[in-house]
Amino acid sequence: MRIIFFIDSMTAGGKERRLTELMKALKHEPGIEFELVVMSNDIHYKEVFNLGINIHYLIRKTKKDFSIFSKFYNICKNFKADIVHCWDSMTAVYAVPACKRLGIKLANGMVVDTPVQQNVFNKHWLRARLTIPFANIVIGNSKAGLKAYGAKEKRSACIYNGMDLGRFNNLKDPVAVRSEILGENEAAFFVAGMVAAFEERKDYKTLVKAAISIVSANDQVRFLLIGAGADLEGIKKTVPSALLDKIIFLGKRSDVESIVNIFDVGILLTNSGVHGEGISNSIIEYMALGKPVIATRGGGTNEVVIDAENGFLVDAFSADQVAERLDLLRKNRELRQQFGKRGVEMVHEKFDIKIMTACYIATYNQLLKEKKNQ
Repeated sequence: MRIIFFIDSMTAGGKERRLTELMKALKHEPGIEFELVVMSNDIHYKEVFNLGINIHYLIRKTKKDFSIFSKFYNICKNFKADIVHCWDSMTAVYAVPACKRLGIKLANGMVVDTPVQQNVFNKHWLRARLTIPFANIVIGNSKAGLKAYGAKEKRSACIYNGMDLGRFNNLKDPVAVRSEILGENEAAFFVAGMVAAFEERKDYKTLVKAAISIVSANDQVRFLLIGAGADLEGIKKTVPSALLDKIIFLGKRSDVESIVNIFDVGILLTNSGVHGEGISNSIIEYMALGKPVIATRGGGTNEVVIDAENGFLVDAFSADQVAERLDLLRKNRELRQQFGKRGVEMVHEKFDIKIMTACYIATYNQLLKEKKNQ
């Protein structure tokens, strides 16, 4: 079986992490060969370079660089690919002509969110309308996303994100991490945190609003905000300077798992006015480390956070609900432990990398079987 993985970038992100973990797992599977085609020179996940595979860089000179079609066609032809698995909407557009002309099976994996705007003004939704009819199968990481993009049930597959749970072994000493970030009196603090890009699709505004009200009333609570992005400085300016030692902006970190390990609660708030989540890697990471979750209701989040079972779902933009749920969890250690235990169980049941890999291999084998029967 010969597979080409086609993705727009390998920067730090959910689908990029998922593809990296999948390729690492597939290297141990006999009979599977693959190459990577990426449309950016920026590769965050350096493990990719240790896989011993060919990496092709297709860099657009302009937004409408039609030469990409022919370049991708030649890559597919030279590799004699059986399957092309694209991971986003733009690569789906570039993949369709080559797959149709060369008789290659196309797995369209662009469904990684739950689109709020389902019309031609949403470029991803529009590209889905153009490319999904040509896909042999549409792969999404949430049932909500597949439904929102209009994927037909018989030609789609929901494959949940898979985590290499070994990532959570041998983390930094929690006491040392707390001391580094929180200072000498670290043991006294209740810690809530959010790991997400500072972009429009994430709702840091509501989190900061809730955080300001909480830390102003309780000196024993700390918030850790991890991530980078265009909105970082703007969000940071909304926090009074006197509270910046309590609402702490950590920026981009390479030791995220070790920092999440000191959370008492993990948070993911979504700007549901412009974005619907697929399955969030941040939420899975919180749960893998036994943390209760508070997250915005809707999209794929409802498939991973079961309200009042492994965390709490809150209404969009409700700082009051966030503060209320945090206060409840802060006061109830037993409830935090109960939610955390159920979260760990769910990760092992649904989000282990072994489960994800097995689902992808089964999907690829079905496509290969169809190809041979043509």
